[in-house]
Amino acid sequence: MAHIHLEDGSFSLFFALVWWTAAIVLVGIAVWLMRSEKKPDRRRITLAAFCTAAAFAIFQVSLPFFGGVHINLTPLIGILAGPAAGSLVVLIINILSAAIGHGGWGLIGANTVINIVEVFVGFTCFHLLKSTIPDLFSRAGIATLAGLFCGNIVMILIIIISGVQGVNQSTGQILTGLSLIAAVNMGVAVIEAFITGLVVAYIGKVRPDLLGIERS
Repeated sequence: MAHIHLEDGSFSLFFALVWWTAAIVLVGIAVWLMRSEKKPDRRRITLAAFCTAAAFAIFQVSLPFFGGVHINLTPLIGILAGPAAGSLVVLIINILSAAIGHGGWGLIGANTVINIVEVFVGFTCFHLLKSTIPDLFSRAGIATLAGLFCGNIVMILIIIISGVQGVNQSTGQILTGLSLIAAVNMGVAVIEAFITGLVVAYIGKVRPDLLGIERS
């Protein structure tokens, strides 16, 4: 949902490297966690592969609102693939997206950090709310809204911290513009929450084991 749609050169080389470094560290931790598992979860790896293909395809579909917004299903990736595999998924999606002109190469690091936050928060909220909200549709929807909200906050912070080269606006003006973008994003996040809720509820009926739920 949150994605920095700027061209290469919008961030200075220093900040482009800062966010690339942050992304590499986070993905490195994810790889280490996956390799530290005594027995690899092959179902989780297969789910991650399907999530990569589906999310990349959906990510390229622009909804005709306010100049074009899109759905990226990052919280769903977190719920199905987990935060570790999900981190690798969003890195691959961002690389593939940059390859076809959806975002600059220098911004892959920043966008990956944003998406990893969405994956992690979506996964965490979905599992933390298990005891209080047993309904899968509602729980997945809330987890999606929480993940995308946090992603938008991180997006705003990254842009404010980094600055945009060639833009002669005050921090307040930039923050106002970014807040409007985030508000639009959260409006579309309601659609994504509904879609994610339907998908998770359906999986819960036909393959609950994929969600770590035992068949009754």
